[in-house]
Amino acid sequence: MPVRTLDDLDVDGAALGVRVDINSPVDADGGLTDDARIRAHRETIAELAERGGRVALLAHQGRPGGDDFARLEAHAERLDELLDAPVSYCDGTFSADARDAVGALDPGEIVVLENTRFYSEEYMEFEPARAAETFLVSRLAPALDAYVSDAFAAAHRSQPSLVGFPERLPAYAGRILERELDVLGSVEDTPEPRVYVVGGAKVPDSIDVAEHALENGLADTVLTTGVVGNVFLLAAGVDIGTASEEFVRDRGYWDEIGRAADLLGRYPDRIDLPVDVAVERDGERVVLSKTDLPPRDGESAMDIGPATVAAYTDYFDAAGTVVLNGPAGVFEHDLFGDGSRDLFTAVADSDAYSIVGGGDTAAAIRKFDVEGFDHVSTGGGAALTILTGGTLPAVDALRR
Repeated sequence: MPVRTLDDLDVDGAALGVRVDINSPVDADGGLTDDARIRAHRETIAELAERGGRVALLAHQGRPGGDDFARLEAHAERLDELLDAPVSYCDGTFSADARDAVGALDPGEIVVLENTRFYSEEYMEFEPARAAETFLVSRLAPALDAYVSDAFAAAHRSQPSLVGFPERLPAYAGRILERELDVLGSVEDTPEPRVYVVGGAKVPDSIDVAEHALENGLADTVLTTGVVGNVFLLAAGVDIGTASEEFVRDRGYWDEIGRAADLLGRYPDRIDLPVDVAVERDGERVVLSKTDLPPRDGESAMDIGPATVAAYTDYFDAAGTVVLNGPAGVFEHDLFGDGSRDLFTAVADSDAYSIVGGGDTAAAIRKFDVEGFDHVSTGGGAALTILTGGTLPAVDALRR
């Protein structure tokens, strides 16, 4: 069943609870160091304000006990700078002060309510009917006329602010959520051939993506990079050195080698592996081809090399669609960003329809300022859920 969108919502004068995901990197004082997620929600928030909505934003920041567990005052200040509409901040979420702040809004005004995770219930997961009974939902819902879900990056969770409000209020998808579902939920309709690039360090998740794409005919070719590429190299019998093996073992991924070997056995002509890797040697980046392996003791395969980028670029040039899920190496390290930067640039420069799976992949793209992709997801875990055939509780709640 399709979800209702903002096109179905009578906005003018309505009090709207809008769940966004503006969880952002912050400094020790709670100041923002990156506002990418805030800017991503500008379209939905601006549209609702321009259409006369009285907008109350619900969001979380960090996790309890974490260094980034902070108030949302800085987020409100940044939104006030980004939007033409006035944005205020309230240090309550469902208290009388919060309800009064919502009630005092004039059409076109916005208030950012306090971090939902300051309340213990929001850091728990519930079935929708039970979520609707939590203090957050039951106390705040009477002050609202409708609910808008735009927090795609958190949509794989079933927390009260994500699944409880649709039980009590008419519920709609915001523009981010609508677009993410349209793109990621319709990969089978994109141009062929389709090439999936699976990388990064979350090996079980990436293998899930590869397996789902191959088994369901979504991917004509799967290209492996990052730690995922190392696991596939080990599965193919390539000696990538004891340091790389120990890393895989220490991360608890050793059993994933068997899964990778099974996929290689079932789809030998549809999975490709790196042909060169980069290691650190005497403080320098050194590229080793397969004939140069294994590396010296203590050297780990930390990135792909230029020969792999060139080989994979041939796939991109012939592709109708490319799905990127995971960086090609330890891109945060100055020595090992070349593979991710060059690989992503090759995809962006190709004529293929390009989809980026969010999370670390999107972070790497921002770091290297690579542009030209058709869709960059705002959510890592949520994008992964869709790419592996799973369902999103926050979306199911809208469909109920």
